[in-house]
Amino acid sequence: MRPILLKGHERPLTQLKYNKEGDLLFSTARDKIVNVYYSHNGERLGTYTGHQGALWSVDVDPTSTIAATGAADNTIKLWEVRSGRCIHTWNFPTAVKVVQFNEDGNMLLAITEQRMGYQGTVYVFPVIIDVEAKQAEEPIIKFSSPENKFTKAGWSYLNKWIITGHLDGSVSKYDAKTGELLQKVMVHEKEVTDLQFAPDMTFFITTSKDKTARILDTKNLKIMKTFVADAPLNTGAITPLKDYVILGGGQDAKDVTTTGSRQGKFEARFYHKIFEDEIGRLKGHFGPLNHIAVHPAGTGFASGGEDGYVRVHHFDKSYFDFLYDVERMRPE
Repeated sequence: MRPILLKGHERPLTQLKYNKEGDLLFSTARDKIVNVYYSHNGERLGTYTGHQGALWSVDVDPTSTIAATGAADNTIKLWEVRSGRCIHTWNFPTAVKVVQFNEDGNMLLAITEQRMGYQGTVYVFPVIIDVEAKQAEEPIIKFSSPENKFTKAGWSYLNKWIITGHLDGSVSKYDAKTGELLQKVMVHEKEVTDLQFAPDMTFFITTSKDKTARILDTKNLKIMKTFVADAPLNTGAITPLKDYVILGGGQDAKDVTTTGSRQGKFEARFYHKIFEDEIGRLKGHFGPLNHIAVHPAGTGFASGGEDGYVRVHHFDKSYFDFLYDVERMRPE
């Protein structure tokens, strides 16, 4: 499984995102730009420029017409995917850490950072999927969590709930129409570093600096599976087709300069989703893995690292032929 190595950024990667069809791959980093690639060969289509701070998040609507980005310059920008033209900007008092379209593409979820006396806030904006349309300036939903800093967020199935991860390791569920807090559970001992849904959105995976990842049921936030790693985790994704999860992380970035890749544990880790066993690792990055995105068809995945590289992997035939042998693979 030889990866395609993409060097489109000068600073650490923050997020990767495939479009719905999986033919495009978007990447953001701390260098103020968004790159778009063809996912099958890594050819760069173009770069979106306009932000004045580090990029934290990117998403694209289901029709691949409009992309949204959130950045440290306290703005969300909407872009025409085809031309790279900025078509709208929303301004906020603090950095925007997460942006995500709902499954219909007509609403955009965002969370802002808790900083400088401002509370971390969840916003939901209506979006018109038309590059010439005038977008609404005000959100239709806005709510905060004064005692608990937001770190991640995402839409549930049918846009019923908004699921959020927090600095204290908890996960919360909010009513997507009213913003009412419906449930909160403690999931990790340290901050939630990633939150990604399964394709059908009935369950999702969270990762944490406490070296664990957990799969939770979307409806009741019940912990279904736990995966234990030997390093802090920054990201995790659930694969279609096969019953695997892919986790990434490594030693803290501040210590990377004095650490080799082996000691730093900068590998993508594969675990069996049902039996929770680690079944393989994939090396390559020279720093912690900051984000992993799985191709929507389950044919590969992309990883973005602290080293500034994107590595695009297409699974070999052996990946699909592999049969998990419980008795052979489970430790004594």
